[in-house]
Amino acid sequence: MLTTLIAVLGTLAGVAITSTYQARAARTARQETRRTEGIAAVETLAAALADHRLAMWVREDLRLRGEDWSAARAESHTTRSAITAPLIRVQILLPAVAGPAQAAAQAVYDLRGVEDHAALTAARDNAIRKVDEFIPAAGTALAP
Repeated sequence: MLTTLIAVLGTLAGVAITSTYQARAARTARQETRRTEGIAAVETLAAALADHRLAMWVREDLRLRGEDWSAARAESHTTRSAITAPLIRVQILLPAVAGPAQAAAQAVYDLRGVEDHAALTAARDNAIRKVDEFIPAAGTALAP
């Protein structure tokens, strides 16, 4: 009888230890998947913001010089729409950096309709600074 009781208790202890280990492994895997997805979203958003910033610089430079900027305008529409999905992913996966991500996007959007080349340069510099603030904030949010 005592032997049976010891065997049952040993089996129950083994099941408890195995269950705890499996739950911890599953939680760790979920956290790593979320971190990997967050990194990919940040990378994609940063690249999309850089592409749109360049497209807007070219567009607004042509406009300010009085040249034909219709092709550049079409390109800027394409690059702007490429920001939407990664911005949403960042906001969902990393709500702690939703504000800096939105601020970086808005700073890039603000290149539109500037009054002169000095304002264009200032807007570009601000957009670069906002992205440079967003990246470390995302890194902090993604730290294990």
